[in-house]
Amino acid sequence: MPDLSFEVLGAEAVPYSTLPMLNFKLRIGNANPEELIQNINLKCQIMLSVTQRRYAPEEKAKLFELFGEPERWGKTLRTFLWTHVPTVVPRFSGNTTVDLPVPCLYDFEVVSTRYFNALEDGDVPLTFLFSGTVFYAGAEDNLQISQISWSKEATYRLPVAVWKEVIHTHFPNTAWIRLPKDVFDELYQYKIAHGLITWEQVLTRLLQASGEEVKP
Repeated sequence: MPDLSFEVLGAEAVPYSTLPMLNFKLRIGNANPEELIQNINLKCQIMLSVTQRRYAPEEKAKLFELFGEPERWGKTLRTFLWTHVPTVVPRFSGNTTVDLPVPCLYDFEVVSTRYFNALEDGDVPLTFLFSGTVFYAGAEDNLQISQISWSKEATYRLPVAVWKEVIHTHFPNTAWIRLPKDVFDELYQYKIAHGLITWEQVLTRLLQASGEEVKP
């Protein structure tokens, strides 16, 4: 029966992808090197191990809406889910290296996006939890099936700069917000009534009218 191990070797931005995408290089080894793995239907749950890094004062300020006052972080700072990723690992014996593509959402309604966006530099500690089904050649080359235990995992520290590179490539100097339709309609009418060309002009004028300082 296969006894698999997993190691994340690195991560890089996927060039020319339609959506923001990171590609993790995943090394999979089998303790029984003579055993032929026909394929693996692999499932991966990626967790953000947020307690395993330090935060600069500017980062703490941006993370207030997620974790509250830094004085309370002993209770509020907890590992949380980034994403689920499935992939199919082709035939191998001994060990193999495969790509694990991970979409990077830029939706500020999503907690992981707000977390990544708040970080200035350094890295993000990730924990990869694996499960799935292994198809392998048993005695007399009969096809056998086994399950990957949830105890199988790997860790990796993703450089913040790599995530920022992915986002900047697809959305240079841009951020996205989602509004209820009725609020959007009101803003649209305001835009027309004041003869404003861009949404940036709309928001800047509203901020100025509220007395808030608007930085260029």
